[in-house]
Amino acid sequence: MANLLSVFSVWNFLVLSLALNLSLILRVLLLHDSQNESFNGFFFKEHNGPQEEAHASKRTRLHSSVSSSSSSSSLTMAKGYEDRVINLDHGDPTMYESYWQKMGDETTVVIPGWHFTSYFSDAKSLCWFLEPEFAKQIVRLHEAVGNAVTENRHIVVGTGSTQLFQAALYALSPNTEAEPISVVSAAPYYSSYPLITDCLKSGLYKWAGDARSFSKNGSYIELVTSPNNPDGFARHAVVNSSEGILIHDFAYYWPQYTPISSPANYDLMLFTLSKSTGHAGMRIGWALVKDEDVARKMTKYIELNTIGVSKDSQLRATKVLKVISDSCERPDEGDSFFKFSYHLMAKRWKQLRQTVHQSGLFSVPDFPSQLCKFLNRVFEPQPAFAWVKCKGEIEDCESFLRGKKILTRGGKHFGVSPKYVRISMLDRDKNYGTFVERMSTIRS
Repeated sequence: MANLLSVFSVWNFLVLSLALNLSLILRVLLLHDSQNESFNGFFFKEHNGPQEEAHASKRTRLHSSVSSSSSSSSLTMAKGYEDRVINLDHGDPTMYESYWQKMGDETTVVIPGWHFTSYFSDAKSLCWFLEPEFAKQIVRLHEAVGNAVTENRHIVVGTGSTQLFQAALYALSPNTEAEPISVVSAAPYYSSYPLITDCLKSGLYKWAGDARSFSKNGSYIELVTSPNNPDGFARHAVVNSSEGILIHDFAYYWPQYTPISSPANYDLMLFTLSKSTGHAGMRIGWALVKDEDVARKMTKYIELNTIGVSKDSQLRATKVLKVISDSCERPDEGDSFFKFSYHLMAKRWKQLRQTVHQSGLFSVPDFPSQLCKFLNRVFEPQPAFAWVKCKGEIEDCESFLRGKKILTRGGKHFGVSPKYVRISMLDRDKNYGTFVERMSTIRS
């Protein structure tokens, strides 16, 4: 008996007990999963925030061996499918995750703790918080794609194009007028333009609505978004007056969304990393500005607003732009960012058009085909958002789709009829596939 106790000491009993308990717990968990929802790696209920989205993304990667094309119909039969809310209201560009995951460590950046202790990137430069290497990669990418003139332009970096838009309004507004300058854009216009313009109740500028109905005498600022958000059409200035000042927003003038026919060549052009590369979380945008005084005033606004722009974000953005430009120079190797993005957008638009055609309840715009000089192919624009119209007696398309647990942004936010909605085409494959499946079940 003493020998037996010496072999099975207290420690041995503890280890054995722990192993038995772990085995029991695992068995209970597996039994629970099989009884409740075997597809919980693909589906989850209404989003409650970024943490749930992150966990869902992690679960999706664990199941990446399943083909989205062959399994989409069977996945929609999963328990809880009808209860899951699909949120396509925001243009969160998470569809690009798969490309950057495939690229592995090519865009990984390691920043020593002692780097970037100073506010200044180049104290002698007009935009003193712009990292010189980032500026170099901006010029390189535009030259590779051919979508913007960079020669004789000043580059101003901002915390996303939203801050640059505010900086442009500040720089372009006269401070000697008795009343604020009017800011207009042709409807349907970007839904955030009115909110951003009037959020500070500035005495320099104010939102004045649809450019097509604007007839006030005097100076004004017109916002031209091309391709347009939300409807995807190419845009030009609408108000025919010599007193107008133009801001061109080219967030979507990239070859995955529209044919690049010629370099944009305007006085003030805005671009953003979020829609060009999918890195919305970096919060980086840039402006190409022809007039030096305007560029200085924009820089001053950002200095007063945030005392510059994150150098960490600029360093990451520099690496991303370099990798994309490198891939443009070796298009035959199969890892071109813009080719990947183009084919993904083409596939999604084909799926949506087929679904819309079969439903009989909706319509989407038709676009003229054009030669893209960058991709050397003729194709129709395939915008980042689908501008969907509900047919027949459906007067509020946003509410109608909300009833189907599809969240969109209604036409009233863009200055037009509520029969229209804007739907993001940039979500992850899982969400977009579920959206198309659900739309296919809505028939007239």
